[in-house]
Amino acid sequence: MSDRESGDEQQEQQGQGSGEQELATKTLQIQSKRFYLDVKQNRRGRFIKIAEVGAGGKKSRLLLAMSTAAEFRDYLTDFSEHYASLGPPNPDNLPEDGKLKSETMIKDNRRYYLDLKENQRGRFLRVAQTRPRGGPRSQIAIPAQGMIEFRDALTDLLDEFGTDDHEGQSELPESKYLRVENKVFYFDVGSNRRGVYLRVSEVRSNYRTAVTIPERSWGRFRDMLSEFVEGSTQTGTVAEAPKDVKETK
Repeated sequence: MSDRESGDEQQEQQGQGSGEQELATKTLQIQSKRFYLDVKQNRRGRFIKIAEVGAGGKKSRLLLAMSTAAEFRDYLTDFSEHYASLGPPNPDNLPEDGKLKSETMIKDNRRYYLDLKENQRGRFLRVAQTRPRGGPRSQIAIPAQGMIEFRDALTDLLDEFGTDDHEGQSELPESKYLRVENKVFYFDVGSNRRGVYLRVSEVRSNYRTAVTIPERSWGRFRDMLSEFVEGSTQTGTVAEAPKDVKETK
């Protein structure tokens, strides 16, 4: 099992205990860096966590509300177009502060500073996030050649989960999980532009897979499962339904 998978399993257990759910994830390899884009949800709303892992294993993380992630996606387009309009890098004529273009995003008490920069190693987009209560900034650096790929991956997640932060959303059912032998099944209800859905995730020690069921199909899905349960009970293959379904808090 990889370090990422092992870490994901630990985070999954910790996240479920704190009411945090992972809804989807994407992985990007851009030059010598790996980036993980995770859609998560907790009691305060829905957000995207971006993690950068450098060649030496050093990790950096940013947290973006869904609405902020959409704004960031649009800025990635602007920065990509500006980068494409630049001539070839000239190490002998670098900007004094290294900055080629800068923008700022503000969400509640968080600020994000976007700087397209150039140094002796090339051009890159630095994204820095200030902490609500002070302290050092969190920041990632995306190689300029990978900005479009990064934007497209972010767009895929936003298209699936929407740009609504779902702050304070309490009308959706609590998540639950079911442990069966060496597997754990997570039942997470969410919503996007297409409506409410149930995501059923199967997590084992070395992989994770999921299916998504639209709300309009829940009744038929339930009826089909009931038929299998009743048929198995009659043939003696199932003694009783499992009782170890738990709510995640």
